[in-house]
Amino acid sequence: MRFMKTKSKLCLTTAMITALALTACGQSDVSAPAETLKDHVNTMITYDTPGQTDEDHIYLEEVLGDAALTEVKAWNKRSLDRLTADPRFAEMEAEALEILNSKEKIPYVSYRGGEVHNFWQDADHVRGIWRKSTLDSYLSGDTAWETVLDFDQLSKDEDKNWVYKGNTCLAPDYELCMVNLSDGGKDAVVRREFNAKTKRFVDGGFETAESKGTASWLDKDTLVFGVDFGEGTMTDSGYPMVAKLWKRGTPMSEAVELGRGEKADVGYWPYTWELSDGRNEIMVSRSVTFYESEYYWFPQKEDGSIGAAVKFPVPAKSSLSGEFKGQVLMTLAEDWRGHKSGDLVSFAMDDFMEDGEISDVHVVYSPDEKSSINGFGSTKSKVLMSISRDVAGTAYAYDWDGKKWTSDKLDFPANGTVSIGATNDKEDVAFINTESFLSPDTLWTYNTATGEKAKAKSLPDWFDASNMAAEQFFATSDDGTKVPYFVVRGKDTPMDGTNPTLLYGYGGFEISLNPSYSATRGKLWIERGGVYVLANIRGGGEYGPNWHQAGLKTERQRIYDDFISVAEDLIAKDITSPKHLGIEGGSNGGLLMGVMATQRPDLFNAVVCAVPLLDMMRYHKLLAGASWMGEYGDPDDEVEGAFLRKISPYHNIDPEADYPEIFFITSTKDDRVHPGHARKMAKRMEDQGHDFLYYENIDGGHSAAANLKETAKRLALQHTYLMQKLKDGE
Repeated sequence: MRFMKTKSKLCLTTAMITALALTACGQSDVSAPAETLKDHVNTMITYDTPGQTDEDHIYLEEVLGDAALTEVKAWNKRSLDRLTADPRFAEMEAEALEILNSKEKIPYVSYRGGEVHNFWQDADHVRGIWRKSTLDSYLSGDTAWETVLDFDQLSKDEDKNWVYKGNTCLAPDYELCMVNLSDGGKDAVVRREFNAKTKRFVDGGFETAESKGTASWLDKDTLVFGVDFGEGTMTDSGYPMVAKLWKRGTPMSEAVELGRGEKADVGYWPYTWELSDGRNEIMVSRSVTFYESEYYWFPQKEDGSIGAAVKFPVPAKSSLSGEFKGQVLMTLAEDWRGHKSGDLVSFAMDDFMEDGEISDVHVVYSPDEKSSINGFGSTKSKVLMSISRDVAGTAYAYDWDGKKWTSDKLDFPANGTVSIGATNDKEDVAFINTESFLSPDTLWTYNTATGEKAKAKSLPDWFDASNMAAEQFFATSDDGTKVPYFVVRGKDTPMDGTNPTLLYGYGGFEISLNPSYSATRGKLWIERGGVYVLANIRGGGEYGPNWHQAGLKTERQRIYDDFISVAEDLIAKDITSPKHLGIEGGSNGGLLMGVMATQRPDLFNAVVCAVPLLDMMRYHKLLAGASWMGEYGDPDDEVEGAFLRKISPYHNIDPEADYPEIFFITSTKDDRVHPGHARKMAKRMEDQGHDFLYYENIDGGHSAAANLKETAKRLALQHTYLMQKLKDGE
């Protein structure tokens, strides 16, 4: 099993929450009297310009509403007509598609039962295939793949727009699997039992209707799951509130309830843990808020019944991350029992199961103020961990000798990113990935029993990096904090302020932005003379939980000040100038883009605002928005609501301001961040006469692209826009 912090989005690090993270905001002057703040928050915002009340734009929240889609189609046409007419669009679309469809991509795998499993997409497999091979064949020059499930064929046979969202298979033979299928890329999925040996869906097997949630195997005839069971079983955030045990051969309506959370929770997530000795235990993670959780163990009695839940006596801001050699691994996001926020600690599972208490707590790894844990995963004999110092990664192997933890540094390339890939607690073979801005990804096998490593696969050089340079700098934010950022450019780039420069940021949910090799970024942007900048602003996890928590709720302006400081530092160094500086961010980063456009429009000439949150007074009422109040605050709270109103991009568009032309990108099928955010801000800008571009993909979910063709199109649209604005000087 793999336990690690994810690299992109939004993502919580508890065992079950994999699709919750997303957004950002900022500014903090709440000096008005309390009664004024309350009135200010709870009344409809109005403007002198006709058609500018919030209520006028509510119709755009109707995802498939005729009036809303009429606006969308008109905006799409206007934007596509302009961008696709540029000769560079077709050029870049072809380049992007060649890269995305390349047979030379690394087929990343999971290793289970002596086989490697991979999900693959290319020109012949637009929706993708689940395929497998032996480890020896995979490590050879010419892998012999065997198709397990063809999603293009499945979609054709069933006349469905299926997008594959992963599977959960029962160890140790991994024959029975629950396959997750999404209609068009939504987070909500249909779960269907599939036999990986016969390569067929199981007749009369376990199957759930479309829903957000989770399902885990307890044994071959029992599923532990949480989905939409009907009225009163989902939280305000749109996630499961009830956990049940489902026996094979019985209707889902007869599944036995294990426990339930509360409607105001983010979610109530049942799952199973297979311990080192083979026992499979029932667990539940109750996400009270996005960052505060309760963990429960449900004892299984000899008569087959399930005992009352036993709560783990652990801090609310912590994540249980599996068990290794009898020790439960737990990351801390607050100080606890002499250990500090950011530490990885452990305790004995058997001691807890005996009396519900935790006695000794052991330190696995304690980062200093410049370091953080990028991720970790357990194999049969070691815990592999990626550790970052000033956003440069290294890897270590940790072991438990029965009394204490020991570690050894592993020999992998320095000054880039080292990621712990697929691990399996029943196997010693693990996969580790290394990359940097200018060095392509290399996938290594590492045997944790013998210490042997070998190159498994590597990407080709998609662009000529020999004449490029990647450098790290530090900007100084308003409060004196040093904010790291990376600049990737041609070695002969003149420092005269004329370089088309793209500054990327996220700044939320403790998600780190690490150096990474992007073939499309290098080919479409840097080779054409562009400069790429990655900002490691607060809100992320580059320096652990404290770096993230410094920008929570009403402290969020720090995140925006950090991003502004990086932009100003780029200009001060003559790397670029406002006329040639563009910015990009998606999801939480899309909110960052909206805030930057409304707070400092003078700094930028292009803004790519993708799948964004922009209406911060209603975000908690749209789709999964209520789950993010731990990050942003409560719009209905007097102080937090006043702050959110002050930074909400949708509410701060000024008819008299001179904004850069914003390019909004979203998806109709995004059931995480509502497309109404981008629609409403675009409409308000249109009402006020501001320029913008807009592209809404009908499918694609939160990635705004359901397949590689759509991804190539989106990338070409974005880079054509950036070239027009930052190189041509439009």
